Amino acid sequence: MNENHDAIDIHSHEGTALQKDPAYQGAWAGDQLEREARSSLKRVENLSTELEDVTEVEYRKLRLERVVLVGVVTDGSMEAGEDSLRELAALAETAGSTVLDGVLQRRALPDAATYLGSGKAQELAELVAAVGADTVIADSELAPSQRRALEDIIKVKVIDRTALILDIFAQHAKSREGKAQVELAQLEYLLPRLRGWGDSMSRQAGGRVAGGAGIGSRGPGETKIELDRRHIRNRMALLRKAIREMKTSRDVRKGQRRARKAPSVVVVGYTNAGKSSLLNVLTGAGVLVENALFATLDPTVRQAHTDDGREYTITDTVGFVRNLPTQLVEAFRSTLEEAGEADLLVHVVDASHHDPLGQIDSVHTVLADVPGTESIPELIVFSKADIADPVDLAALVSRFPNAVTVSAVTGEGIDELRETIAELLPRPHIDVDIMVPYTHGALVSKIHEFGDIDSETYEESGTRIRGRVTEELAGALAELGLMGGSSPRA
Repeated sequence: MNENHDAIDIHSHEGTALQKDPAYQGAWAGDQLEREARSSLKRVENLSTELEDVTEVEYRKLRLERVVLVGVVTDGSMEAGEDSLRELAALAETAGSTVLDGVLQRRALPDAATYLGSGKAQELAELVAAVGADTVIADSELAPSQRRALEDIIKVKVIDRTALILDIFAQHAKSREGKAQVELAQLEYLLPRLRGWGDSMSRQAGGRVAGGAGIGSRGPGETKIELDRRHIRNRMALLRKAIREMKTSRDVRKGQRRARKAPSVVVVGYTNAGKSSLLNVLTGAGVLVENALFATLDPTVRQAHTDDGREYTITDTVGFVRNLPTQLVEAFRSTLEEAGEADLLVHVVDASHHDPLGQIDSVHTVLADVPGTESIPELIVFSKADIADPVDLAALVSRFPNAVTVSAVTGEGIDELRETIAELLPRPHIDVDIMVPYTHGALVSKIHEFGDIDSETYEESGTRIRGRVTEELAGALAELGLMGGSSPRA
C-alpha cells in the first residue's frame, strides 16, 4: 500500500486502551461468570466466506470474519495514525474478528470516490486476495458512495469505523433501553446506506395489487428498496417512542432518588479506563470487568456513603472513544443526560495509556454536547497506577494537581478518593438552631440523614438541634414554623 505499512504492528496493544494479560482477581474484577460466558463464543478458523461476486453481500447483516484494516492520515503524525489503526484492530477483535493486516496512506484528503484513490484501492484488492480476507474496515466514516465503490473494486465487504462500533454495542447491550438505543443508532446509520443488490431491490412492488387489492389499484407501486426504507423509518419512529417512554420511567426512578435528597456522582471516561473496576471497589457493585473495549454499556446506579454517613448515588456510564459515532451520541443522549444532572463528575483516566491527554480530550468532546455538564465540578482520577510508568504518572499529577491517583487492583488511593468525593459533594448550607417537637420524630431522622448536626440535646419540649440543613429540609421546617433564627451560610 505504501512504504510504511509493513512496519505497522497492528497486533500490539501499544497505543490502545487495552492492557497486556490482566489477572481478574479481587473485588474489582466483577462478574466472573458473565466474563467467561462472553468469551466462550470463539470464531472457528478456516471456514471461508470469501465472495466471488460482491452482489452476494447482504450489508444489513454485518458479520466480521477475517479483516484487513485501512486508514488515511490527512493531518498529524503517522504515529498518531498508527495508534488509531491499532485501536481499530482492538475494536475489530472485540467484535469477534481476526485481524490479518493493516495499511495506512498519507494524503491531503480522502479520495471522494474510493477513499484511497483507484490505484491504491486496486493494491488493497490484491492484498485482500493474498491474505484471504473477507472484510475491509476503514478507520473513518465512509460516505455510501465510497463504500460502494470500494466494494466494487475489492470484491469483499467494506465497512467503516462507525459500523464496527455499532456492531460491538449491539453485541454488548443487555437492557431493554440499551438494545433499543443501539438498534435506533444502527437504523439511522443504515438508512442512507441502503443498497440494492442486482435487480431484486429495484423491482416494482406492483402497487396494491401485490397485496391483493385487485382492479383499480394497479400502478408502479414502490421498489423493494423504497419499501425497505419505509419499514426502517416506521421502525425508527417506534423505537424513538419506546425510548421516550423508557426515559419517563427512568426519570421517575431518578425523581425518587432526588426526593430522598441523595447527591449524585456520575463516573465518565474513555472505554477500558477502569470505570467499572472503580465502581466495584467503591460500592461492591459486581459489574462486569473485561480487558475489552465497550465491555459494559448499560448504566449502573449504586448507593454509597461518605465516612460521616451521608448517602449519595454513583452511576457508571458508557465509555467513550475517539470519533464516537454521532448516531450513538444521539441514541444514548437520554442515558448521557445522567452526566448533565450530576452533582459531581468523576472522570476516570487510564494512567498507563501512552496518550492520556488524548483520552481526556475525547471525553470532553462528547461531554460538550451534553447540556449541563459545563457547570458541574469534575474530579479527574488517574487509574491503573500499579501498571503506569512512574515518570509519566508524575508528569500527569503535576499537570493536574487536584487529581487523585488510584489502583483498583492494589487499593492505592481508594481512601483518598472517597475523602475527595465527600469533600466535593454538595453539603447542607443553611444554619439552624431549632427545637423539634417529639411528635415530629421523622423530621429529626431526615435531619440526621441529610443534614450536618453540630449538637443535639433532648429537652422537655422536644429535640434541640444545632447544625446545617438543605434548602428542602429548611422549607419543611419553615412550614412548621421552626425556622425562626436560621440563616443560609455564605
